[in-house]
Amino acid sequence: MTPRLENEAVRLFLTHARVETPLICGPMYPCSNPELVAAVSAAGGLGIVQPISLTYVHGHDFREGLRLISRLSGGKPIGMNALIEASSESYKRRMEQWVTIALEEGVRFFVTSLGNPKWIVDRAHAAGAVVYHDATERRFAEKAMAAGVDGLIAVNKHAGGHLGGLAKTELFVQLQDLGVPVICAGGIGDEKEFVHALEIGYAGAQLGTRFIATDECKAPQAYKDAICRATADDIVTTERLSGVPVAVLNTPSVERLGRTAGPIARWMLKGRKTKHWMRTIYGLKSIWALKRGLGRDAPDKDFWQAGKSVASISSIEPAGDIVRRFARAVSTD
Repeated sequence: MTPRLENEAVRLFLTHARVETPLICGPMYPCSNPELVAAVSAAGGLGIVQPISLTYVHGHDFREGLRLISRLSGGKPIGMNALIEASSESYKRRMEQWVTIALEEGVRFFVTSLGNPKWIVDRAHAAGAVVYHDATERRFAEKAMAAGVDGLIAVNKHAGGHLGGLAKTELFVQLQDLGVPVICAGGIGDEKEFVHALEIGYAGAQLGTRFIATDECKAPQAYKDAICRATADDIVTTERLSGVPVAVLNTPSVERLGRTAGPIARWMLKGRKTKHWMRTIYGLKSIWALKRGLGRDAPDKDFWQAGKSVASISSIEPAGDIVRRFARAVSTD
């Protein structure tokens, strides 16, 4: 049976996001370029801005980047991602500035990741905005609920990039009684998987890998082609990019880098203070590798994040076509 959009959780999410289709283009470093974010929103989904991607990778002033996306989308709603783990005071100040600018520019949907989202919840609610928080298991969801979030992004074990450890049904069972919309993130590459997530009871879905293989995404062509060729078995996890497991396509560069943290790094990652230092080191290394990878002839050009949804992705398409096709799959007419 095709799930109807009159489902209470779906309806609430659509109200929160101010969109027509319960579909999010998840924030992706480095793949969230303005053209991709705008194309998803223009088609009736919700594109999410990733600030570091917008400013560092794609070279836009943050405010002007938001205005560009608004022009490209015809003024449709967009969201903003805030990674809020306090790795440094300078980063926290920069994130506070980005949130302020986003609110001034009319952004009313925020996706928070890591850390305590309370300060963003307070700022967002004062401006009439909502906050959804990434959660990989119930204990993290409960902390986010205590901070007052309006919804949850349930990141399961099939997600690309930073992933969880539970299957999508198992994770939904853990979170379904918390009284807020729960969005499925991970393992959705086609309409069948989208419909299944809504039938489980999710209020919507967040896609990342599927939107990389689009015309608008500025990821390297080789990256897009690799997604279209890959099977689920081609997805592996490595701790060497950020200090925590990240799902990537298994490539020669990943094999050279390795998949597990060394003994010193592992010791540092266990400390309350030293874990931030180690994650900063990993982050700088991955940014350096990515910067080299942006060059056409760079040797380390295939650190490519992706999830198990590659199994159902076989073509590069316009992002808007994907949104509209998914919308038809849950049509209520």
